[in-house]
Amino acid sequence: MNTHQDPATDGRSDFPSPSGRRWPGGPAEGEKTQRSTPRFYDLFGRSLPLLLKREFWEHRGGFLWAPIWMTVAILTFTVLGMITAEVFRANANVHVGISLNDLRDHISASEMAKAGNALDMAQLMFGGLTCISLFFVLFFYLLGALYDDRRDRSVLFWKSLPVTDTATVASKALAAILVAPIIAFVVSTASYIVFLVLVCIWAGLHGLNALPAVAAAHPIGMTWRLALTLPLSALWALPTVGWLLFWSAYVRSKPFLWAVLIPFLALIANWWLGKLGAPHFTGDMNLAAMLGRLLFSIMPLSWLSGSGTLAVRENEISKETDIRQVGAVCLSCGHRQSKMTGLGLPQQFPPVEWAQQNFSDVSHVATGFEEMLTRAT
Repeated sequence: MNTHQDPATDGRSDFPSPSGRRWPGGPAEGEKTQRSTPRFYDLFGRSLPLLLKREFWEHRGGFLWAPIWMTVAILTFTVLGMITAEVFRANANVHVGISLNDLRDHISASEMAKAGNALDMAQLMFGGLTCISLFFVLFFYLLGALYDDRRDRSVLFWKSLPVTDTATVASKALAAILVAPIIAFVVSTASYIVFLVLVCIWAGLHGLNALPAVAAAHPIGMTWRLALTLPLSALWALPTVGWLLFWSAYVRSKPFLWAVLIPFLALIANWWLGKLGAPHFTGDMNLAAMLGRLLFSIMPLSWLSGSGTLAVRENEISKETDIRQVGAVCLSCGHRQSKMTGLGLPQQFPPVEWAQQNFSDVSHVATGFEEMLTRAT
């Protein structure tokens, strides 16, 4: 009798055993074994971090280098602007903006506060331009996330691994709504710090202390507020993430055309039905806003623009706040009555008999016409 036992099956209760035999630690003959079912941790906990690393490794150029090159371009133009100002000031004796000596001698607290606000706007500029580049990166990343795996047949390799389809799709969605925005946020914050260092060095070369202006700004508060918008932007981007991933997984070719042309054709059809007087989306059911929400909500901070259904548009606010006075305007002084005139005593006029005029004699009209012709000639 062969008594050899496979070490790989030692202690496993789910390994099939021949009839009449029982593996050590396994169930007895006729005993039902409990089928192992995948748990939530098995679906996401073990494989999800590795899948997120895989997405970063495969798309490092878009997730990391795109925001880096965008911020490097901003810093490069900043340095070039400083060099240009210095060259013009030294060679042509031209002052760009205001005189730095006057600024140093006569700067006030209010002017310092304005400088701090300008630095806050510069921080928003770094974040805004990074968001623009991130939008294009995420849009085309989601369109090719599942389509590229099917096109080069690499999906067969990933299906051979103990990784569920749910974990694969979840990793791609989380990479788009969390990993890439966090990387862009860190890069923009670091580049803004470099910008502050450059400003302090340039001001120090002219005898100015830029640290009070930096203190008048709100770099920590602005960074904290921008960090708080990351989870909200992630939730706001879910419709676009689902829409783009659907076409990336469904169509055989050209997912960009399917994802973009269908909303565009729907918008044209709705406009055409409106011109014909047929039922169509209008008013609160604004189809253009819904389709814009479907395609462009992956733009970070797009929920601030009010282009979706959860935000209030500026024109809607103006309808509530733009209250104009209604009343007659005095032609002599231009005053407009702001409140209604109080009730007064009614005045009764006695009946008057109007004399009828006789217009049968029109000789005076003919005489006047003749005089007009005489003067003209």
